[in-house]
Amino acid sequence: EVQLVQSGAELRNPGASVKVSCKALGYIFTSYYIDWVRQAPGQGLEWMGRIDPENNGTKYARNFQDRVTFAADTSTNTAYVELTSLRIEDTALYFCARDPLGSEYDYWGQGTQVTVSS
Repeated sequence: EVQLVQSGAELRNPGASVKVSCKALGYIFTSYYIDWVRQAPGQGLEWMGRIDPENNGTKYARNFQDRVTFAADTSTNTAYVELTSLRIEDTALYFCARDPLGSEYDYWGQGTQVTVSS
């Protein structure tokens, strides 16, 4: 059974950092990219970038390149996104998704709520 299981909700102060995990179950981890997408309150989905777990190659959306880092650990089949210098407007649901390439995402994590507030 294919699953993407994300870590729990996070609360941070402005200026802090947060790291969210996405554990892949039920398939060969290195056979698919992992994409990260977020949805702020009242907003649509915003693509943040993706990682190739086979070689840790990354592609970052232009607006996130200075604050976002992806990682993948093949020993645990887990992908990570770290976001630094958090702002209130970073408050959002963060999703990981399996990317077959050339097709739409076929599996999604359950989402992780990240709240940035003082």
